[in-house]
Amino acid sequence: KANRALTNISTVHGTVKEKPGFNAGEDAAALRKAIEGIGTTEKTLIDILTQRSNAQRQLICKAYQDATGRTLCDDLEGDTHGHFEDILVALVTPPAKFDCQEFIRAIKGAGTNESILIELFASRSNHQIKAMCDAYLAETGRALIHDLKSEVSGDFEKTLLILAEGKRVESTNVDVAKAKEDAKILYEAGEKKWGTDESKFIDILCHRSVPQLRQTLVEYKSLSGKTLQESIEREMSGRLEEILVAIVKCVKSVPAYLAERLYKSMKGAGTTESTLTRIIVSRSELDLQEIKAEYKKLFGTSLYSDIEVRSIK
Repeated sequence: KANRALTNISTVHGTVKEKPGFNAGEDAAALRKAIEGIGTTEKTLIDILTQRSNAQRQLICKAYQDATGRTLCDDLEGDTHGHFEDILVALVTPPAKFDCQEFIRAIKGAGTNESILIELFASRSNHQIKAMCDAYLAETGRALIHDLKSEVSGDFEKTLLILAEGKRVESTNVDVAKAKEDAKILYEAGEKKWGTDESKFIDILCHRSVPQLRQTLVEYKSLSGKTLQESIEREMSGRLEEILVAIVKCVKSVPAYLAERLYKSMKGAGTTESTLTRIIVSRSELDLQEIKAEYKKLFGTSLYSDIEVRSIK
């Protein structure tokens, strides 16, 4: 059922769009009937929640609470289970709050889930990061950056904290001379010297605009004969290497980076259902069509069919 919901999302014009002729009251009544009847009607839950935009789902949530005195989220949690419950709850959660909850999931309990932190902060825009921080403050009464500091350390912490400030330059202008200069700084901080000056990599990769960094990647390859990703993988290790490689991948293409994350979540040792849910739900109104195209290009199979195969197993 969770996989059916996932495949539904990924085939509505490639991304979820607003439903024409939408009526929140009608949808809320249908959901109520599906939940309160003898045995939950999963098909109704899937059809409605995967074929409305998140903004429309919020209106459904309001209509549902007005009619029942209960929240739709609470009723879904009480009436469904496992990964199916997780994806339905994700669908009715506002995007910034969902990112915030994923952040909380990454830092709570014994041990921090660094891979979630890397994905969230490497792939999100300034606006999305600020919205996540606002949602975190509203939910916990604490600053996200403050709590992040207590979970990570070293250069990995430094990188995450800069990204969490959401201050990447947003200009679309590209300064080729500056890109050449940055490429030279990176080359001299890594490949050209004994020992690596990680701070130069962190500063440039966390602050420059995406178009500017794309040009820097071109200039770096021209200067060093290697890609910047190859140099980072040679010169660094551990979580710092992982987050800087993730930033480089996202500079080149966020959809390709997320397509790779989806593939690994299904093909790696042990499937990470939460990664599937997080990426497909959070990108369903942004770039899921592009993620599907990148997935096919990279792995020669469709995202839809891979999710479907998993549901049969």
